[in-house]
Amino acid sequence: MSKYFGYPDYSPDGVQLVTTRDGYYKDALMDITVYKMGPGEERRFHLPEDEAAFLLLEGDVEFLWEGRSERAVRAGCFDNGAQAYALHVCKGVQVAVKARGQSEILVQSTDNEKTFDSVFYKPADIRNEIFAKDLCGGNCVRQVTTMFDYETAPYSNMVLGEVYTRQGSWSGYPPHGHPQPEVYYYRVDKPQGFGACFVGDDVYMIKDRSFSCLTHGLSHPQVTAPGYQIYTVWMIRHFPGDPWTDRIELPEHKWLYNAKF
Repeated sequence: MSKYFGYPDYSPDGVQLVTTRDGYYKDALMDITVYKMGPGEERRFHLPEDEAAFLLLEGDVEFLWEGRSERAVRAGCFDNGAQAYALHVCKGVQVAVKARGQSEILVQSTDNEKTFDSVFYKPADIRNEIFAKDLCGGNCVRQVTTMFDYETAPYSNMVLGEVYTRQGSWSGYPPHGHPQPEVYYYRVDKPQGFGACFVGDDVYMIKDRSFSCLTHGLSHPQVTAPGYQIYTVWMIRHFPGDPWTDRIELPEHKWLYNAKF
């Protein structure tokens, strides 16, 4: 077992534990879980000390909280953020998720003593950007969505977003790192598809539904195999008094910005 990478199975009731703050990947400082839900199934959440974010990966669900309800429909996560929905709540808020069809949600949480107004993010509310379009002959281009980060939600201890990496392309490039822990949760568009994540001097195979736990400030560029696409949920935990605000690129690779290919 690697402290930087995991391939967790689902439990018989459709729960995939990714990281927990009291488990092997406790350095992530976040609890991250994926839930499969069948039509008519309902899951309820109440975290007295934790803020939580609920991201629809695919399916048709209804979110219910604080007397509100919102429906979210997503055919699949390889949609370039066009159907991305997420609910973000502070500690103590009770949330129910009802599945109208076969669905999957990802839940990210961590401790946070602050209280704040709940936010339901719809596709139009989510920052959607193209990165590295002109870098290395277009071999590092990727689409990145950000539900919330320190700039838009300074009251939160977390960051939540998605990355859509095209076939044969690199992501997180030039190589970069940051002291705050980050978790990447991966989906690959075909079961046999794969990629690679470089964590410091080590390399791990990205498979469908695997994850990387990026800690200790190590750099973590990634590459997608030709012919396959990778969707990544990226989640960061701020440090107290030291929030994540940007990538720290390795200086020896910055020459790439001025290179001609």
